[in-house]
Amino acid sequence: MKIFLDTADVQQIQEAWSWGIIDGVTTNPTHVSKTGRPPGEVYREICAIVDGPISLETIGLKAEEILSEGRELAKIHKNVVVKVVNTKEGLKAVKQLVAEGIRTNVTVTFSPLQALLAAKVGANYISPFVGRLDAVGHVGMDLARQIKTIYDNYGFKTEIIVAAVRHPLHVLETALAGAHICTMSFDVLKQLYDHPLTDLGIEMFLKDWSKVGHECPG
Repeated sequence: MKIFLDTADVQQIQEAWSWGIIDGVTTNPTHVSKTGRPPGEVYREICAIVDGPISLETIGLKAEEILSEGRELAKIHKNVVVKVVNTKEGLKAVKQLVAEGIRTNVTVTFSPLQALLAAKVGANYISPFVGRLDAVGHVGMDLARQIKTIYDNYGFKTEIIVAAVRHPLHVLETALAGAHICTMSFDVLKQLYDHPLTDLGIEMFLKDWSKVGHECPG
């Protein structure tokens, strides 16, 4: 399973990339607005750090607007993936962008049928929002599992990016479901490293080692 970082914070991206475990980045208008910086400047800095897919989102509502934005975003760097909201107009634009050789990520997806339509127009990625479904009383991961089954049934090549991940359990469930990618915040990513028994084990080893001296074997 690939791991993407979901942020537009360049410092977080720089640090996470140095850990050697992230494969790409997803952004959205909310993330970009929090930086307080010009979007183009932020996007170029991210592309200079990450050698992997980088999703940059369009904000237009009509297919023509999305196409125009998407083409401009794709010019920024070869790793750019144009992120498009899952609507009728959005999917019309996705079909054309794909025909032009521009990779797409269909986002704000909340049903398996929306995901089916995105795959039919050739989207490279689909982003089901599991955490937001949990927040309104649904089991968000059921959506990811349903999409996986549908795509497997028909051999769709669209990759599943499980998004709106709220905690490490979502990451575990993503991996168990066989989804291709999980995108998460910097805080959730850091939590994947943590386990109290690991901390206790290190403490015990250091305590025991202190009893035998500090010379390195050799």
